Amino acid sequence: MEDTMVSSENYPGGSKSRVNRAGENVRNGSATPDDLTVIEEWRAAHRSVLNTFQAILRTRTKGTNVTVAQRHKRKNTIFDKLKRLPGMQLSRMDDVAGCRLIFRSIKELNKFRSSFQKARFKHKRRNNPEKYDYISHPKATGYRGIHDVYEYNVNSETGRDLVGLYMEIQYRTLVQHAWATAVEVVGFITESQPKFQQGDKRYEHEMALASEILARAHEGLTGPFPQKSDRELLEEFLAIDRELMLLATLRGLNQAKSEVSDKKNTILIFSGEGALEVRSFRDAPEALRALFILEKEMPHNDIVLVRADSSDEVRLAFRNYFSDAREFIRLIENACAKLSGHSSSKRLKRIV
Repeated sequence: MEDTMVSSENYPGGSKSRVNRAGENVRNGSATPDDLTVIEEWRAAHRSVLNTFQAILRTRTKGTNVTVAQRHKRKNTIFDKLKRLPGMQLSRMDDVAGCRLIFRSIKELNKFRSSFQKARFKHKRRNNPEKYDYISHPKATGYRGIHDVYEYNVNSETGRDLVGLYMEIQYRTLVQHAWATAVEVVGFITESQPKFQQGDKRYEHEMALASEILARAHEGLTGPFPQKSDRELLEEFLAIDRELMLLATLRGLNQAKSEVSDKKNTILIFSGEGALEVRSFRDAPEALRALFILEKEMPHNDIVLVRADSSDEVRLAFRNYFSDAREFIRLIENACAKLSGHSSSKRLKRIV
């Protein structure tokens, strides 16, 4: 698809080419203060796009059990992605603004997505429906979920300068979200990043096997290893877990003691030592200003600005920041029990 034509003088950061040049300079380690200012302006502009879509999604999910949360991609994550994907132009990075919807079942997910794709607004979906369908075609890492990328497009005077910016919607079930959360937590507590296929491949392999187990037991689907029998799958999973003691490690994690208030905008600060600090704001612009200041003050920390309707929704949608893999543990124990033919997971707990 071709990019929407955007007036270069109004485009956040100056122009798409200027944003791309700033991104390229970050990639090769030669970014200037002006480059960083351009990127901040471009990144900050996505906040309005995010607010527009989350308002639409909350209206359409009102009265349902669907959890809606939004997140502004972290600066460090953007920079890491630029370095990981050398061919990517920064202006085309389509997940800087993201909304996540978490459903109770595949059926509910598919029904909502189908309805949303028929919504009557000018924002354009840029991808074919099947392109980012990682439920029908799971990633090798075990990731399952569906992504759709929309291009912001409005007629209003206030939104005109944002036309052409991208927004990603993630659709997951509770089971898929529990697995994805656990993968993020593994990245925090080990030297490996199975999400990005980096580090000790055993962590990546164990989590991929776990994805297959969860898909079969809880959703009647398959993951990245559809050819394996249930017995082969369980034996391989349990063998590698005995090596890594990963499930035992995840069980031992303490949920963060930091309290999340019911203010709408929350900044989560995750230090390299594992500590989590939570700061909450009622006003979105104030939170965004604080985010940019904190990123400069704490360049080595993971800092993310999230929004949800309640503290419970923040904890559900962003459990990885609270080192909370309890739901994953519960689901994997029940799944192992089901696939092994045991009616209870108690016996499996002694094994895993």
